[in-house]
Amino acid sequence: MKPKIKPRREQRYRKQEILLAVGSFFIIAVLAAFFILSPHITLKGKTTERINIHSAYQDPGYRATYLGKDVSKQVKIKGKVDSEKLGTYEITYTLKQGLFTTKVKRTVKVEDLEAPLITLQGEKDFLMCPHQDYQELGFQAIDNVDGDVTSQVKVTKKDNTVTYEVKDKAGNKATVKRNLTEGDREKPTITLNGDAVTFIYLNETYQEPGYQAIDNCDGDITGNVKVSGTVNSSVYGENTLVYTVEDQHHNVEEVKRIVKVVQPGGPGTIYLTFDDGPRAGTTDQILDILKETGVKATFFVTGSGPDELIKRAASEGHSIGLHTASHQYGVIYASGDAYFADLQAVHDRVQRITGIDSRIIRFPGGSSNTVSRKYKEGIMTYLTREVLLRGYQYYDWNITSGDSGELTDSEAIANQVISKLSLEKVNMVLMHDTKTYTKDALRKIIDYGKANGYKFEAITLQTEMIRQKVNN
Repeated sequence: MKPKIKPRREQRYRKQEILLAVGSFFIIAVLAAFFILSPHITLKGKTTERINIHSAYQDPGYRATYLGKDVSKQVKIKGKVDSEKLGTYEITYTLKQGLFTTKVKRTVKVEDLEAPLITLQGEKDFLMCPHQDYQELGFQAIDNVDGDVTSQVKVTKKDNTVTYEVKDKAGNKATVKRNLTEGDREKPTITLNGDAVTFIYLNETYQEPGYQAIDNCDGDITGNVKVSGTVNSSVYGENTLVYTVEDQHHNVEEVKRIVKVVQPGGPGTIYLTFDDGPRAGTTDQILDILKETGVKATFFVTGSGPDELIKRAASEGHSIGLHTASHQYGVIYASGDAYFADLQAVHDRVQRITGIDSRIIRFPGGSSNTVSRKYKEGIMTYLTREVLLRGYQYYDWNITSGDSGELTDSEAIANQVISKLSLEKVNMVLMHDTKTYTKDALRKIIDYGKANGYKFEAITLQTEMIRQKVNN
């Protein structure tokens, strides 16, 4: 009989299994040791990041550990993202601990992810005149990468919607719509020829300067304007003319013109006007001289000085005009609102002291000043119109005494004023009741005027305005 071999095979197979088990255990042990002894880097965020061009890249961060300890500060980073340039960039994070080195990579793609910007000119919800074709109001398209792509905008009109579409080279698409509605809710405009506030002399016949009315849908409708109101030039005061027009869609516009009847300036009249007061020690002495000589004058007052001097001037028959509360050019001429706030303050002071609603004003520096341009371009052009519309009248001058700084000698001041007086014109004299040398010059001016056929008057709302050329 042949010997049995089955037990031998079993023994061999068992040895192989043992060897295989030992080998597997060894490999697992090595891998486990490698895993335990190797440093680890875990990226925060995504391994592939996408950012828009021109956007600053902010690394989402990472965490590194070795043998259970945080060693993030030992990670070295290599690679740079240029967010101003399209492309794909790679960031490598490296950590070395003992014999082991770990590297992790992040991919950053700088792409054009932003659609162009379409800007519509005119209204997005546009009201069209009935039965008129839409005329394109205009648009512009700018892309963050491609620049001006206006020429590539596709414009389509369907029913009452205009659609604007454009794509950039990266395929980003922008769409904007304009809604059209038929109708007319816009008032016509009436433009007055001449000034909105105009002046005529007592008993002078008023001549209408004319007007024009234009409607956005109906065109020139001047012939439809109706004028109501009359001008009575036989008495001093204000007359209001109202101009009204209505378009075909019943939109009504109305404007007004104020016609003031004033006294023509009498040749040989002297208006003595004093700015910047009152001031104790000078204004009171000027009032004494005026009282002695029986002369009436006009005081353009400020927010400073004693109340009693303003009250005295008014009670003795002098006109109280408004100059400024602060006399700070940078404050007064910063804006229209700033000017009228300052004017209201000095107006309220005069009314509180005297009970007078004064409407006579003088601009700081006069209406021709250019210093206001430093604070607000065009402010005097606006103010000289607006004060008249608000019921004020402003008075400049045609004779300056020089006492604001050029001259400090009373004899020289008096001689300068006298040399410029004329019996052929109205003489509006600028002086300052805050100056001691002005009060000393005053009596000589008055004596000369009386001796040479002049008359002295105070300004009233019936006095014709002396106005200089506006330079701002």
